[in-house]
Amino acid sequence: MKEHNPIAINLHKKSRLLEIAFDTGENYKLSCEYLRTHAKSAEIKTSEIPVAQKIDVNIDSIEPQGSYALRLFFDDGYDQGIYSWETLYDLGKNYDQYWPEYLSALEKNLLTRGVQASSHDGKPKVKILYFMDKLIKFTDEEEDFELPDEIKTVQELLALLRERGLRWQRAFQDDAVQFTVNKEFAELFTVLEHGDEIAFVPRAK
Repeated sequence: MKEHNPIAINLHKKSRLLEIAFDTGENYKLSCEYLRTHAKSAEIKTSEIPVAQKIDVNIDSIEPQGSYALRLFFDDGYDQGIYSWETLYDLGKNYDQYWPEYLSALEKNLLTRGVQASSHDGKPKVKILYFMDKLIKFTDEEEDFELPDEIKTVQELLALLRERGLRWQRAFQDDAVQFTVNKEFAELFTVLEHGDEIAFVPRAK
């Protein structure tokens, strides 16, 4: 049986994702909720009741276990999950099978994933800062922006901004712009939340 060893492991806390690249070429972004609910510890593996109400769970820290696994410390206090490289590879490779099975098990047991925490009323609002003078003329350097329901990530926000016209399309191509969320460099899949500050800057050529 072929072994699968990670060559890069990155925790994206803002998006609640653990990204793992393997030496076989696969790259998986596993949600903290998925990892928490699919831990291999005895009390979870032997229980007929799935772990529920973990939609907002995050990983506080990661501890290597020798050269074969990770121990994940979740912010709900759970720290008994040891995730071997093969377990992490299996969870990534078979996500399309395991996740629907988990959702079905929740429904069967009259359980839910929970409700995402919200600290505001109405639609989430963010502040967008534009440092794009060389590429496009803006009337304002910043904009208070109400996120539509379908806009959840930086990538989706970029796509929406491109719809404003040809100059916007050119300025906000993925290879033309870099961005931060709350003053930290972010990824296209970074999840946006109420109160975030997103800054766009031309990518150096």
